[in-house]
Amino acid sequence: MASRLPGAVTTQPADERTPVLNDPVLNDTVRDAAVRQDTTKQEPAARVRRLSRAFGDRRVLDGLDLDIEPGEFTALVGRSGSGKSTLLRALAGLDREVAGELTVTGTVAVAFQEPRLVPWKRVLANVCLGLRTADPPAAARAALAEVGLTERADAWPLTLSGGEAQRASLARALARRPRLLLLDEPFSALDALTTITMHRLVIRLWAHHEPAVLLVTHDVDEALALADRVLVLAGGRIGYGCRIDAPRPRDRNQPELTDLRTRLLAELGVHPEGTK
Repeated sequence: MASRLPGAVTTQPADERTPVLNDPVLNDTVRDAAVRQDTTKQEPAARVRRLSRAFGDRRVLDGLDLDIEPGEFTALVGRSGSGKSTLLRALAGLDREVAGELTVTGTVAVAFQEPRLVPWKRVLANVCLGLRTADPPAAARAALAEVGLTERADAWPLTLSGGEAQRASLARALARRPRLLLLDEPFSALDALTTITMHRLVIRLWAHHEPAVLLVTHDVDEALALADRVLVLAGGRIGYGCRIDAPRPRDRNQPELTDLRTRLLAELGVHPEGTK
């Protein structure tokens, strides 16, 4: 595995993997995705060692270590200013001031909190931006179909609803066939019903395409609903992590998830009333 000097992300060719067929029933889709080929001999989708980043006198990341396995859905939670988005930007190659070792295998794509669609280009052209394929429009139309935006391909971004804009952003990321998909709080500005719809869409697309996913979120319940593993970022490092084996879709009132929610909130400094 190659190490990197501060300010440069090392990438390696992605391993070829057999895609999972999309079943119309979400339970079956996720169950099929769980029956994956053995990944023990594959390189991690991302490997981070001793990663540090300071802004002036404030050290946001401080010797952080992290592996993200192929096909794994990881959620990263933490208080505001804890460095979650800083880590995501480093993985995306957008922060050249980090120090340490960071290796990413294959293509990386990002969906941000804001959709970041170019307002003077129609939706299809936005998804085509930067695509390195033989037929970018065909790849973009296929991605738009997957997120249910076929009929909005010729629309202007300003005419989209919030949910539609985020779906377009997700299509733009998926069109790149990423091995590592980075989601930077993409649902935080959506209403509750749209968020539920987006959660289901993301799980279905993840199960079908099998990228490794790193979701940055402030929402513990969102992390518990979506992820295989939840990590807490505190003090510039991963302070706590837990795996979630409950089948999807998940009921937030399951005893296992209730206990994990309490533990995660405690790690974030939020305790039940009357206990602290």
